[in-house]
Amino acid sequence: MAVVSGEHFDALETRAPAARERELMARLPAQVGYARGASTFFARLLGGVDPSAVGSRAALAKLPVTRKAALMEMQRSSMPFGGLNATPPSGLARIFVSPGPIYDPEGRRPDFWRAARGLWAAGFRPGDVVLNCYSYHLTPAGSMFETGLHRIGCAVIPGGVGQTEMQARVIADLRPVGYVGTPSFLKLILEKCDELGVDSSSIRRACVSGEAFLPPVRAFVKARGIDAYQAYGTADLGVIAYETPAREGLVVDEEVILEIVRPGTGDPVAEGEVGEVVVTPFNEDYPLVRFATGDLSAVLAGQSPCGRTNTRIKGWMGRADQTTKARGLFVHPEQVAAVLARHGLAKARLVVGNDGGNDTLVLRVERDGPADAALVQSIEATLKDVTKLRGDVSFVAAGSLPNDGKVIEDVRQYA
Repeated sequence: MAVVSGEHFDALETRAPAARERELMARLPAQVGYARGASTFFARLLGGVDPSAVGSRAALAKLPVTRKAALMEMQRSSMPFGGLNATPPSGLARIFVSPGPIYDPEGRRPDFWRAARGLWAAGFRPGDVVLNCYSYHLTPAGSMFETGLHRIGCAVIPGGVGQTEMQARVIADLRPVGYVGTPSFLKLILEKCDELGVDSSSIRRACVSGEAFLPPVRAFVKARGIDAYQAYGTADLGVIAYETPAREGLVVDEEVILEIVRPGTGDPVAEGEVGEVVVTPFNEDYPLVRFATGDLSAVLAGQSPCGRTNTRIKGWMGRADQTTKARGLFVHPEQVAAVLARHGLAKARLVVGNDGGNDTLVLRVERDGPADAALVQSIEATLKDVTKLRGDVSFVAAGSLPNDGKVIEDVRQYA
């Protein structure tokens, strides 16, 4: 295993963007072919696809997405992984259980979840003693960061969640220099150390994830002299992007292809527009292709001042699944996308309100030019056909809808 040294984890992080894109796209056809050949699910989903033709982002965008929201039902019908896995359960290192339940495989290769790169950017170095306060029970976060720390050469204290008095005693006795876990639990432990009169000053750096790193918590941690960075990932994909010393967005991992798509579709959005995070990792055990996380984010323009040249995203910006219920029926982002597709329209927002106890639906459609009564009526008919609900359509100027990734907005007041 190569020894990591220097400011950056490896030379991949500072490649010219065009070189990175060429290399990723050159690897993509083989990965799509592998997924189709080794996974029963992708054998069905991609059965009609010629992998050799999937060598560009445009070609990738034509493939169907597989949504995390569907995993639980898929796994129920084909235990334990819905047929998405290439490695059988007996060949894995661990099998985790995320809430749902959803079963998540961990393969045997070092740093399976690709956490080391983000940990290195956060300042972790060989020989560091690190307190790992992610859960070690059923869910993968504990192993995700432990294996990344081991890849760097750190010693790990498997603290897990809870037992704050014991955690404080461990800090006093073992003097860890680093912490990995949720930001809120770091704050809780530090407060417990204060309560018990325990010196927690040995902790100088942290990599946090699992929840939003809110400004008040970030300020609290910084005031304690702790240099804390956030990472973004999922139990299915591992670490997707990570914060760097530049503190300008999160840099995408070198071993994934990331897309931002309009919620309810697989259509990539323009740079800067908020949409759903879709990821294709180069993973031999769990070869997911266009896996839609259900999370919202947006691509930041330009490169990070830290010297890493990969794409940056803003971080977690909410959930893409905006399904709501109106007049007793569920309305899904996919249905809004279907209405737009029938009429060749690009962007809209379905606003669900309430007037005098009656739910109302207004589809606000971005479109330049004068109002067209015939088109309005046609879209309203399609809306009713697709959703089984009657609603109004109004045209708004192109670019006037908020850039927040919302396809369905529920403005009803419940109190």
